[in-house]
Amino acid sequence: MNMPRFGRLAEGGPRPVAGDECFQDLLTAPGGARVERVLSRGAASPSGFWYEQGWDEFVLLVSGAAVLAFADGGERRLEAGDYAILPAGCRHRVAWTEPGKDTLWLAVHMPPRERAPGQG
Repeated sequence: MNMPRFGRLAEGGPRPVAGDECFQDLLTAPGGARVERVLSRGAASPSGFWYEQGWDEFVLLVSGAAVLAFADGGERRLEAGDYAILPAGCRHRVAWTEPGKDTLWLAVHMPPRERAPGQG
């Protein structure tokens, strides 16, 4: 019999040390959809590193604060309750998360997009 699972987003799972992040898949589905818990503590993407994913991503900042940076030079500060929808191919990085305090994210990764004929 399939039974429901319960938990608290801010509790359990791996804990980051200062300057690091921990990732935990909470739910995965056929086709590539995934719900991920991310816990950051004073973390930032390495200099020159960019995420450039082949799928759309919905990110909700549950607690703490963060700054996302984009390839065009723009930045966006996020506070608890803010969200971002990052379309496939959007080059972005985590520029800053609050030091000395956990920043809790919930990320929903959609299945990868099908490429149109003629697109590499």
